[in-house]
Amino acid sequence: MSDRIKTVVINYQTPDLLKIAVESFRNFYPTISLLIIDNGSKDDSREIIEKIRQAAPKQTSVLLLDSNMYHGPAMHRAMSEGKEEFVFFLDSDTETKQGGFLEKMQLGLETSGHAYGIGRRLIVNKRGFQTDHGINLLAPAYMMIRRRLYSLFPHFEHHGMPILKNCVAALEQGYELKIFPIEEFIEHRWRGTASRFGYGLGWKSKVDYVLNKIGL
Repeated sequence: MSDRIKTVVINYQTPDLLKIAVESFRNFYPTISLLIIDNGSKDDSREIIEKIRQAAPKQTSVLLLDSNMYHGPAMHRAMSEGKEEFVFFLDSDTETKQGGFLEKMQLGLETSGHAYGIGRRLIVNKRGFQTDHGINLLAPAYMMIRRRLYSLFPHFEHHGMPILKNCVAALEQGYELKIFPIEEFIEHRWRGTASRFGYGLGWKSKVDYVLNKIGL
């Protein structure tokens, strides 16, 4: 299993959260290939990242970006790093509570010829806001996707829901997003980075918010 999965964690100026996310994950998966992408942090993140890398140098790769390209584009960049068949995205504001999930997620994808991704179900509207009825996506905080299928769909983008267009296109082309109770294994604190620094979407975010509130 270990040589077929790459786990990706993206950091932007939250080294305290990153340390918890990586160390708790490593408690259960010490040999899984891990890629840490730093989105141009100006604090002490890179010092912490180097310490994390040194703790498991053979299993840890690091990509230090010159500036903040934001979460979605950094996720897209991760898809060109490495050749592992499955990519597991893990948000920096998570804490892994128990192991056994990667094996089950991998099996879930392998047992369906048309499965693109697997993870917690998230229901959103066309603008990416959570709702009771709408589009069934995966929670990007802890999902696994097949690398070879990613290029068939629009890239992950700078958006409050960066996987929206990508996964909608996959669904429209007949691919499956499988549901797995990853929240039973990993605690996600939600908006750990965004609560400190926002989404960086500017006026577009405000327009989308207003249009969403009035139902457009």
